[in-house]
Amino acid sequence: MNDRLSDLSEGYARALQHYLAEPEEVALARAHELGRQALADGLGLFHLVGAHSRAVAGTLTGVRNARERVGRLEAVERFFVEALAPFEMAHRGFWEANIVLRRLNDVLEGQAKRIACALHDEAGQLLASVHFALAELGRKLPPEQLTDVISARDLLDQIELRLRNLAHELRPPILEDLGLVRAVEFLSDRVSRRWDLPVTVQASIEQPLPALVETTLYRIAQEALANVVKHARAKHVEISLRGCSQRVACSICDDGIGFDPAAMALRKGERGLGLVEIHERTAALGGLVRFAPNQPSGTNLTVEIPFQR
Repeated sequence: MNDRLSDLSEGYARALQHYLAEPEEVALARAHELGRQALADGLGLFHLVGAHSRAVAGTLTGVRNARERVGRLEAVERFFVEALAPFEMAHRGFWEANIVLRRLNDVLEGQAKRIACALHDEAGQLLASVHFALAELGRKLPPEQLTDVISARDLLDQIELRLRNLAHELRPPILEDLGLVRAVEFLSDRVSRRWDLPVTVQASIEQPLPALVETTLYRIAQEALANVVKHARAKHVEISLRGCSQRVACSICDDGIGFDPAAMALRKGERGLGLVEIHERTAALGGLVRFAPNQPSGTNLTVEIPFQR
């Protein structure tokens, strides 16, 4: 980083002096290239401002009158604005990408809602018709031949329960009716019962959250619990929901086998789809994701999302 900062400062100072000596478009284009290179090197806006401040120090040396001073300052401003242009374009691109991600999330949630309704209503009606048909068949068969019919109805009951569970996972009615906390508690109870994994929920949220934020945090908790069940070998999970007037945080902590931060950094491009989805959902709302080892063992996933009512 120090080498890159040094290269930026030296290159900026040389390019600025060249532009002041020969204020042509070719020299001005060098400012844009410096800003683009700073972005590519992972440097931020403050680094560029620092390089500019150091380079400006001697630009007024030798200026003879007020008119020349104004012209020199205007040229310095043009050079700086051009150097800032790549950062402005990157910011605009990030903002536009977030809008696209939000729309994509809305589309996905709409599809999930339609699938959930189809499972609950249409599949439910078909299963009810099969139940009626089996009941009618049972009335026509002698008692000694009812065993197979009873077994088939038991299987239908299991299928109906599974479809109902899938519908609730896709679009839990409790999320819309009673809010995020009750929905996460319901999700945790289901995970606990199904996988024999104790999950506790602690919540401290001062006010109702926007619907999109609630849906996002529910999906993140859902995906995080799925990851714990698949990979963590945990014996206990704790979910914490904390919210104030402008920010909400959700933490999922487990006591499983954890992970090696160094190995994970090396495999940054190989993260599972679950973590990728969590990062994308959070980024779409301007939030942050922290993924760190838990103490003394396990993993702590924390998501923070700002919002405005």
